Amino acid sequence: MDVDRVKGKLKDIRGRVKRQVGEWAGDRKTQSEGAAEQAKGKIQNAWGKLKDAGRQMLDRDQGPQELEHKRNDPAA
Repeated sequence: MDVDRVKGKLKDIRGRVKRQVGEWAGDRKTQSEGAAEQAKGKIQNAWGKLKDAGRQMLDRDQGPQELEHKRNDPAA
């Protein structure tokens, strides 16, 4: 799992909490700051998911080729 997924999820949760506290307190500034932090967290989490998907595709694409190479070259 990519570190951006973890950091993004934590930022999303912190933002949700801050936004909710702002709603309860009637503080629009805190509420909007929390919503902004939450959005940043969602973006960072999505970026981490995208990087994970890219790694999985590379691993999947390189895996069989590497095995085929080893089958055809006993010295490898």
